[in-house]
Amino acid sequence: MTPRPARAADAGAIAAIWNHYIRETSATFNSAEKTASEVEAAIAANPCFLVIEADGAVAGFATYFQFRGGVGYRHTMEHTVQLAPGSSGRGLGRALMTALEDHARAGAVHSLFAGVSGENPEGVRFHRALGYRQVARLPEVGHKFGRWMDLILMQKRL
Repeated sequence: MTPRPARAADAGAIAAIWNHYIRETSATFNSAEKTASEVEAAIAANPCFLVIEADGAVAGFATYFQFRGGVGYRHTMEHTVQLAPGSSGRGLGRALMTALEDHARAGAVHSLFAGVSGENPEGVRFHRALGYRQVARLPEVGHKFGRWMDLILMQKRL
C-alpha cells in the first residue's frame, strides 16, 4: 500500500470519496459536490496529487496547494487528505501524508497547514499524531447543515 501519483482514470473514485465527506459530514464546509471532470482538472493542475489503493481500489487521496495567493506564500501550503469510508485505522492516511510531506520538502515547502473542522476531533487527533500543532481556532467561519462551525488551523514546519 504505497501512495502513487493520481491519474485521470482515478478521478471518479476520488470524487466518490470526496463527495461522501461533502454530503455526509462536517469535515469539509464545502457543500458543492465534485465532478470527475473537476477532479481530473485538479489532478492535472496540482504538483502533488496522490492516491493510495487497498483491496484493488482507490482508498484515499491527498494533495496540497498554496496556502494563500501571492509570491510571499510560495513556501507555505495547505493540504487535503481523505480516506474512503471504512479505510481508516490501517495506516493509509499516515502513508499518504508521509509521501505528501516528502514531496513538499523536496519542493522547498517550509510549512504545511491543515484546516480542520472544529466538529472533526478525529482529524485533529490524526494531525497531532503526525506532528501538527494547533496554531489558531477561527470561530464560526464555516457554515453547513444550517449551523456555524469553527475552523482549526494546524501547522507543521517541514
